[in-house]
Formats: sequence, structure tokens, C-alpha cells
Amino acid sequence: MQVSAMEQTILDLTAPAKGILAADESTGTMEKRLKNVGVQSTKETRRSYRESLFTSPGLNNYISGVILFEETLNQRSESDVPLPQLLSAQGIVPGIKVDKGTQALSNFPGDKWTQGLDGLSERLAGYKELGACFAKWRAVFTIGDGIPSYPVISVNAESLARYAAICQSLDIVPIVEPEVLMDGNHTIERCASVTEQVLETVFHCLHKHRVVLEHMLLKPNMVLPGKDCSQQATPEEIAVATLRCFCRTIPVAVPGINFLSGGQSDEAATANLNAINVCAGQKPWQLSFSYGRALQAPALKAWHGEAANQKAGQQALLKRARLNSLARQGKYHTNMENE
Repeated sequence: MQVSAMEQTILDLTAPAKGILAADESTGTMEKRLKNVGVQSTKETRRSYRESLFTSPGLNNYISGVILFEETLNQRSESDVPLPQLLSAQGIVPGIKVDKGTQALSNFPGDKWTQGLDGLSERLAGYKELGACFAKWRAVFTIGDGIPSYPVISVNAESLARYAAICQSLDIVPIVEPEVLMDGNHTIERCASVTEQVLETVFHCLHKHRVVLEHMLLKPNMVLPGKDCSQQATPEEIAVATLRCFCRTIPVAVPGINFLSGGQSDEAATANLNAINVCAGQKPWQLSFSYGRALQAPALKAWHGEAANQKAGQQALLKRARLNSLARQGKYHTNMENE
């Protein structure tokens, strides 16, 4: 039986022991991160940094796909090779972030909705010609007094579903990213309640828009207490709360769940992913990672904008990718951080 383009992309992205590198930071976000290591953010420094990441020797042992920002999708390497081709030549699938960021809603203080549906079909067709095989759309939900409100959960879920349906109409695999933020002092129980409501609404909308669940990936938050909560949770407690929530809300047809790191430290994101996989047993989904800062932060610090530090930056990235690969298999231990 012939495998469709989306089926092949799913198989590639969910390859055993591998995860997805999120390198789709906006120009504004990259400016902040480069500034933190004393590097001026220019089109060239952003290209140089990302090319260094993508050419890390052996990256394809741990990374199955990379989410790109639009600027990066259009850039070429120092040797004049399109950056998406650098990835695909290694068997790493290029993808693209397609949402246009969030906007506050005046009637719902603290709530935000994600923009970018206008002209999405045309943009996706262009991205596909440049080599993108999958896409990503992020919606964010803040926990606070009276928020997230149901109307905002509903409108974001509707946008995620419309985006996913448009992607699949063009044979592009959609990554659906509903993120309940860590910001705040809420308990793990409150996070579980909100995450469950968000996921229930998202999958209701996906079903309504006839999105083929077997041809999509989910990129959710883990169920965590707020970063300012007085009672933090162990990796085992996070694993139990997360899996309970997922069993209640996520259909078994979804082939893969790639967690976002969402502001967790590098080590915490790895330890929590490991605990989830240890606890999961024979759950129906692939439970992997799609980390940005939790993979890149050590690499950026080691690189520091200097060509002479390229190898050190690549080694830092490979270490975190390898540790998260082990965590995706439930084989990580904190002692490995010092190896």
C-alpha cells in the first residue's frame, strides 16, 4: 500500500528515540536571547546561529524535525545551500511556524487569542515549495482570576482546528499547540482542570472540522503547578497528573504528543519527560519532546556569537538532545547531567 505524504511525515517525526527541535523564535524573541549572550541580533547573526545548530554532527540521531521561523525557511547557508535542505539532507524534516502571534482581548483582560488565519492557505503553499512538510500553530492560555474564560478557550480551539484543516488540505502535517502557561501561582490541580477543559474543547473543534487525527501531532504543556506556587511538584507527580489528564481528553488516534518545555529549566524539562515515559507504560501515543529554549539555551551560551565556539555550541545542543532522547525512552537519570 502506498504511503501518503502526510503518513510519511508522521512516521518520520515520530521515529523512535527522537524529538523535534523548536527553532521558530520570532525576530523579537531572538533579539532578546542573543542580547543575553552579548550578541547583536541581525539577519546574519540569526542565520549563523541557526546554521550552526542545524549542522551539528549527529543531530539526526536525536532530532526528527525542526520547526523554523519564516525568515529561516528562506535563508541559505554560508555555502549557499537553503537551510531547509541542510536538514532534509540529514533525514530531518523541516517545518514552519505559521501563526502570527497573540493579541489581547479588551473584553477579557488577561486572555489572548492567536492571529494568522487570513491568507494561511496561500502562505502554506509557498512554505511547502520551500521544503516545509509540517506546520505549527500556538495558542496560549493564562491561568488567573476568572481566566482563561470559556469564550477565549473556544475561539482559540476553533482557530487551531481551522488551521489544522487547512494544513491537511495541502498535505502538510499540522502540529496543534494549545499551551496552558506556567505563569502564576496556581496549583497543579488548577492546571490539570484548565488543561483538561482546553484539550476537550480543542478536540471537539478538530472533530467538527473533520481533521484526520492520525495525520496530526499535539504539542501540549505538561500539567504543572505555576512557577510561583508555594507547593511545587515532583516529576512523578507531574507525570501522574499529566497522563490522567491526557487519558481523559486525547483520542488514541493521535499518533504523537510532543511536549513543549514552557519555561521549565533544561534539567526539569528532561526529568519530567522521563517520568512521564516511565509512568506511561503501554499508553497509545508516542510521548516525545518539541523543545526550544530547553534544548538551545546551553548551545547559545557556549556559542556566544563566536565562530571559534561553534563546536562547543554544537556539543552543548547534542548533549541536551541526547538526554531528551533518553528521557523519551524512560532511560534518563539526573546523574547523566554531569557526564
